Amino acid sequence: MENRADFAANLKLSGKYNCAQAVCIALKDETNLEEEILANIASGFCAGMGNMEATCGALIGVNIILGLHLEGKATLRYSRELIEKFKARCGATKCRDLKTLTNGRPLCPCEECVRNAVLIYEEIKNNF
Repeated sequence: MENRADFAANLKLSGKYNCAQAVCIALKDETNLEEEILANIASGFCAGMGNMEATCGALIGVNIILGLHLEGKATLRYSRELIEKFKARCGATKCRDLKTLTNGRPLCPCEECVRNAVLIYEEIKNNF
């Protein structure tokens, strides 16, 4: 759903939410949790898992939603698929690698990681 992906990207661009929060809030209807609770859950997963430049926050956020939506059932199977598709689309899964500049541009800007995470979730959701 392109609108939801754009909404997530705009949440990130607003500066009010980190990548994980933007994804979680954009996909909140996939859970039974309120926006504030999802934002709190995802608050520490920015800049690559607690500012350590590790796993991308958008990828963590979408995995949070995946686990909540599936209630833990078959989450690992779909998580792996989501991660593989994210890597294929964005070029990496680690924040440090995604932000590395080549010719003055990052491999995949944060708002595009957020957008892609939501789009991939929508793609694989049909297989649940």
